Amino acid sequence: MDVETPQEEIIIEEEQKKENEDVEISVEEIKEVELSENDPEYLLRKLGPYDPRKDLEHYKFPSLNLLKVYDNETAPVINQEEQQANANRIVTTLRNFDIEIESIKATVGPTVTLYEIVPKAGIKIAKIQGLENDIMLSLAAIGIRIIAPMPGKGTIGIEVPNEKPQIVSMHSVIASKRFQEEQKMRLPVAIGRTITNEVFTFDLAKTPHLLVAGATGQGKSVGLNAILTSLLYKKHPAELKFVLVDPKMVEFSIYKPLLKHYMAAMPDQDDSEIIITDCQKVINTLNSLVIEMENRYQLLMQANCRNLEDYNEKFINRRLNPENGHRFMPYLVIVIDEYGDFIMQAGKEVERPIQRIAQKARAVGMHMILATQRPDVKIVTGTIKANIPTRIAFRTQSVVDSRTVLDCKGADQLIGKGDMLYSAGGAITRIQCAFVDTPEVENIVEHIEKQQHYLEPYQLPEYVGEGGEGEALAPGSVDLKRLDPMFADVARYTVSKQEGSTSRIQRAFEIGYNRAGKLSDQLEAAGIVGPNKGPKGRDVLIQDMDSLEHILQELGV
Repeated sequence: MDVETPQEEIIIEEEQKKENEDVEISVEEIKEVELSENDPEYLLRKLGPYDPRKDLEHYKFPSLNLLKVYDNETAPVINQEEQQANANRIVTTLRNFDIEIESIKATVGPTVTLYEIVPKAGIKIAKIQGLENDIMLSLAAIGIRIIAPMPGKGTIGIEVPNEKPQIVSMHSVIASKRFQEEQKMRLPVAIGRTITNEVFTFDLAKTPHLLVAGATGQGKSVGLNAILTSLLYKKHPAELKFVLVDPKMVEFSIYKPLLKHYMAAMPDQDDSEIIITDCQKVINTLNSLVIEMENRYQLLMQANCRNLEDYNEKFINRRLNPENGHRFMPYLVIVIDEYGDFIMQAGKEVERPIQRIAQKARAVGMHMILATQRPDVKIVTGTIKANIPTRIAFRTQSVVDSRTVLDCKGADQLIGKGDMLYSAGGAITRIQCAFVDTPEVENIVEHIEKQQHYLEPYQLPEYVGEGGEGEALAPGSVDLKRLDPMFADVARYTVSKQEGSTSRIQRAFEIGYNRAGKLSDQLEAAGIVGPNKGPKGRDVLIQDMDSLEHILQELGV
């Protein structure tokens, strides 16, 4: 017998160890706890947050090179001799009336220079305020404005127009770091530069509505274009929609090509009439906006949200079910140029929906800008002023007009050409409005028009005017020659289901209640359903589809 050597024993032991090491252990996988498909967390994990921009994901915002660049647009040119001469004249004029001052300091703005003076102790402010015309005479200025005292400072301000005013370009305010890096504002607007040459921005969502007033030719239209341009540079078409009303017919016509990007319209509204100019259409649109506001409040109430931001955030995080009627809601900005013209024509019919929107619409993301060149008390009523605390005044024709808009004088002493006062929360800021020329707006609109767009404008609810739905309950009062485009489909659905409920039509065809009610009245007039029985709905009078087709044939649909 062969005896194994100790060396061989070692080799065998090592081989056995290797064999043992090759045995693998199988660890059974522990299954994750499955979430219900109805749980928002499940949807959020599976689908990710909802992206409102997804439908137009290739949309490109306008670039800054579409705006005109001017010389020295970032800082005003300081004429040292002019400033010193004006300061000397102010000091001399005050001394002539026994008012001594301790110091004077000048801050040069684009169109106006602010001289801050510190009077000696014991001199009444009212005495300096009363010398406005005397100082204006000594300076040979167009109009000066005395601010006594300057808010938050121990000085008195005297604003004097520059001999050579500088243009504040739209490019300089849009391209500014302050506007480009703005993240907190929901509807950011860069409207111009202050007297200290800072870019002035405000959040339209917080204003929450805006009253713009001033005499003809003082810059209102340019101001409105500056607001619209700012919003087009910052907001995606999924996040913002406009309703533009223009009785002059020429101010907003330039924005027509934005029809399928940024515009909101009523059902069956002609594309060529997307900028509303007719008084009756203004009344219908405003009432439609009131219905939109109420519908939005209903959705907010169902979602337990207090404002549009919270609601949209919930929707983005998949916490609201679209099957329950929930949807992502864009901001709606309603701009009415020369609304005084409509007040003259229709009075309360226009004023009432404007007041309702001004009172309630801020929480649901609807913001209104009203412009007028006749700021008298019949146009700018107490109710309008109470609900529109933020106001912009361009140069007005009289002190009375200035007081009507701003509740103080000052707008009558502005120098025109975009010189304006911005009043919010009691504080008044003097601003030189940015100048945006028609070719610049055309370039921006042309750029957006070429971008990816929606199939149709944002749909507002249908509004049936007085006498439309109420009188239609009597068969024969509906014009069967002007039937709703959906009439045939709704009639077939009603007969096939044998249910004449207006709310059922509304849900099945995803239309507003007013339109569904109008369709029900048309079905009644055509003899397809019976009269309204309240909560029970209507009886369906036609039992088979052949009889229905015969009726539809007679009606020509």
